[in-house]
Amino acid sequence: MSALILSAIFLPIIGGLLNIVLPIKNRKVMLGISLISALLTTGIAWFLLLNRPQDPFVLFEFVNKYTISFRIDGLSSVFVGLISTLWPLATLYSFEYMEHEASDNTIKEKTFFGMYIITFGVTMGIATAENMLTMYVFYEMLTLVTVPLILFNLTKEAVNATRKYITYSLGGAAFAFIGLIFLMHYGDSITFINGGVINPGKVGDKLNVLRLIYVFAFFGFGVKAAIFPLCSWLPKAGVAPTPVTALLHAVAVVKSGAFAIMRLTYYSFGTDILAGTFAQYVPMAFAIFTIVFGCAMAVKERHLKRRLAYSTISNLSYILFAATLMTPMGFTGAMSHMVFHGFMKICSFFCAGAIIAKAHKTYVYELDGIAKRMPKVMAIFTISALALMGVPGLCGFISKYNIITAAVDLGGVLPILGVGALMVSALLTSIYMLQIVVRAYFPTEHAASCGEKCDPTFRMLLPLSIFAVVIIYFGLFSGQIVSYFNAVSGGLF
Repeated sequence: MSALILSAIFLPIIGGLLNIVLPIKNRKVMLGISLISALLTTGIAWFLLLNRPQDPFVLFEFVNKYTISFRIDGLSSVFVGLISTLWPLATLYSFEYMEHEASDNTIKEKTFFGMYIITFGVTMGIATAENMLTMYVFYEMLTLVTVPLILFNLTKEAVNATRKYITYSLGGAAFAFIGLIFLMHYGDSITFINGGVINPGKVGDKLNVLRLIYVFAFFGFGVKAAIFPLCSWLPKAGVAPTPVTALLHAVAVVKSGAFAIMRLTYYSFGTDILAGTFAQYVPMAFAIFTIVFGCAMAVKERHLKRRLAYSTISNLSYILFAATLMTPMGFTGAMSHMVFHGFMKICSFFCAGAIIAKAHKTYVYELDGIAKRMPKVMAIFTISALALMGVPGLCGFISKYNIITAAVDLGGVLPILGVGALMVSALLTSIYMLQIVVRAYFPTEHAASCGEKCDPTFRMLLPLSIFAVVIIYFGLFSGQIVSYFNAVSGGLF
């Protein structure tokens, strides 16, 4: 049974490689390979989630019993469930979107869909990694396989964005690697164990050094989670096609960063040696600042996708702030926002992509009256906007409530400052999201023109509709999934 985990990782990698290397000239065949690979991977992933194998699967064993191995525990099941649900829907959406980007260039489309599906497999490798070494290897692979996606358009802007992404990612990887080395030396193992693996007997009087290394590793993994001041690569990456930026901002890259920090904090170093020290306060302070910084930048940004990118920067630090509370309730809040923000943000980005592809509008000031031409897209965008604001009845309220509750329960200056930052963020989010909605429904100048109606076909609308339904459903019926998060944070899974 555990060998099936390998299928969920390498099946999409093989499917993506087939798309790239085979001399496929028929677009339907190329799209078919992509969708079938994504659907099969999702089917395997959900089978594993519902029939979770107890034993890990060891792919390679190195010296000192360090392994490349995979296992599904409580936290990995949350991330696997998220990515395996979103990826096939994102793939279907991209079929129509890429007609706008590269339908006249078969080689570019083959490369795009090949790397898009390969990224699915690599992200599954991060999600199911049994230990820090395995996660680090796939974490680095994620940087490599996403570079061609950001570079897709081959414009000067795309080249510059790719350079910045590579520079930041490799720099962050160096700091994360330092954390891995110290875990190998001072830990009983590098396997992910709830509570951590550090052996106090090995640490001796070097506890503060170890805490400093945690801070280094936090910011190393925090590059992909776009924490300030290591976040400027994310808005630049918006030059990539929308299906790419949506997964960069909602699932694959940024959530891998947040996921890695949760692994680092709760399953490797452990909160016992971190809580109440500078190793907790320094990352928490930066997360709090990033929450407000991202929202403030979003308010002033006029480019639609870059505005949503700054929103992502802010919301990612909701997750990091919750994780640095280093309590079970904080861990629950981090998982809640990781999942719910995934649906909210991919929904808003895909709506923006539909507007760009069908109406050819890229700036907020161009959206006056767009709801008359794209009523379905704007209705769904409004749902995602309200959810990101934290309106009750939608899933964004649930995750923000969990984070605030955890912060208030912990108490102290920084956690309460974090609550204040969340309140300021809610206000600023209302400004930058409602501005789009109000302009779309109540134009101040003239209605945006794109023909009589320019809502996309079902290939875009079906994923968008499903995202909207999930946002509403988890806003109204979140009890069961939050209970599962509580069980994971309590070490029961």
